[in-house]
Parts: sequence; structure tokens; C-alpha cells
Amino acid sequence: MEHDHSHHDHSHVPVLTNVNSAFIIGIALNTLFVLIEAIIGFSIHSLSVLSDAGHNLADVGSLALSLLAFRLLKVKSNKKYTYGYRKTTILAALFNAMILLLSVGAIAYEAFARISHPPALPGKTIAIVAGIGIVINFATAILFLKNKEHDLNIKSAYLHMMADALVSAGIMVGGIIIYYTQLYWIDPLLSIIIVIVILIGTWGLLKESLKLSLDGVPRNIDIQDIKDKAEKIEGIKNLHHIHVWAMSTTENALTAHLVVDKSKEPDEITAIKNDLKHKLQHMNIQHITLETEFTNEPCKKPEC
Repeated sequence: MEHDHSHHDHSHVPVLTNVNSAFIIGIALNTLFVLIEAIIGFSIHSLSVLSDAGHNLADVGSLALSLLAFRLLKVKSNKKYTYGYRKTTILAALFNAMILLLSVGAIAYEAFARISHPPALPGKTIAIVAGIGIVINFATAILFLKNKEHDLNIKSAYLHMMADALVSAGIMVGGIIIYYTQLYWIDPLLSIIIVIVILIGTWGLLKESLKLSLDGVPRNIDIQDIKDKAEKIEGIKNLHHIHVWAMSTTENALTAHLVVDKSKEPDEITAIKNDLKHKLQHMNIQHITLETEFTNEPCKKPEC
């Protein structure tokens, strides 16, 4: 029985460019906007502006956690952490989702309390602040556009910023309506809409990050598809005992038992394995461990 490990070829790991600068700029811009929203929101007693400030503050924390996770991703492995700190990117995504879900509770509670007795508000000021938010959130989202399909944390940041831009647009429209109609109940109503937007945008992130933290099969990877493609390679009789999990939000690992014909020479078996590794790397699996079995060896596993 032979074991084969492939941990050195990272040619198919997505190349993430300008990630650090994108997060740093995003954190700086959104921190500044949170301060503006908080100061104005408290001064005019606008729940929608304060709710959005709280939401954006949570996003600042999310961006900071994601940046920390990417920094830890580069830390080399050691004897105690043989995979390094790659998993922190998944834990950061999970923690970010949990923070956002907790924040909506306080916003929703206050919104429902105010909707029947809303205070008078300056709609023009609300609209101006929201207009600033549209620019800042959209500009931040653009920073993550290039790499959003390569990493869960980056996609999370992009979706959050785009959602924030849409929320700011809604608040701006609400501010204009308040300015012309004095319908002050629109302010807490907008807060409830913000809560719904956060819930919709965060639920998928929570499910995916929780699945990856529990070593579930990453999104867009199918075990049966791996088995089918492997068994189409000449010389491979069976691929079973397949396990795939995420090492980080960008890298995946696989272990499997590979059954080959006993008549194959060692160099032929090596070529078969290399062919399989190549296909797996194109399926976004970078760290591959194969245990070789032969057709004339007894197999007690039900997959065989």
C-alpha cells in the first residue's frame, strides 16, 4: 500500500491582488463615515441614520477581522500548527456573520418601538448623510470587485458594501420624502428594511462559513463529480473514501483511496496520480493526499 502527498503545487490557488490595501482603505473610509453618521444621527435623533451607523460599524469590524485573517494566512506552518493559521479566514467569516445577525436585533427592537410615535426629523440632513454613504460604500465595494469570486471573506466584504450602498440609497429617498411630506414614520420603517437587507445578505454567509468550519465540502465541489472524473482516467479502477474540506477560504484539501491495476509499473502509477492531481487542481483542490490500493488486494469498504 502506498501513500502519496501533494502539498507543494499551488499553481491553481487564486492569486489575490491588492487585498491588504483594499481592506485598509475600506476600513478607513467606513470608520470615517460611521463617525459622521453617529454624530449627526444622535444630534437629529434619526433611528435610520443611527441604525446604518451601527450596521457600518459592524462592517468595519468585519473588514478588520478579515484583514487580520489574511495576515495570519501568510504565517508559516509549524510543529504545533502544521497547516499554519489558514483556518482563521473561515472563522473570521463565521464571526462576521454572527456579529451582523446580533446587531439586527437591537435595530429591529428600537424601530418597532418608534414606528407608532416617531419624532420629527430633518429630512434634508438625512438625505445628505445617506448620499455620502452611497459614495463611500460603493467606492469600497469596487475595491473588492476583482477578487470577490476567489475568497469567501472578500465576497462577503463586497456584498456587504453593495448592500450598504443600496441601504444608503433607500435612506436618501426616505429623507427626501420626509423633507417634503413630514411623514416621520418612514424613518423607523427604513430601519426595519435595513434589518431585512442585513438578514438576507448575511444568512448565506453564515451557512457557508459554518459548513466550512465544520469541515463540510466547500461550495462548487461535488464528491460524485470527483469520483466520476477520476474513474475516467485510464488505469484507475476506483476512487473511494473521499474527503474534501476547506483549509481556508481560498484553499481546499482532499484525501482519498485510489485503486489501480496491479499490473501497472511504478512510473505508470505516478503518471496516473499526476493526471488525477492535475484534474483536482482545476477543481480548486490544492492539497491532495492519495492512498494507493491494488485490485488484487482485499477491500472491506462498502464503496469498493
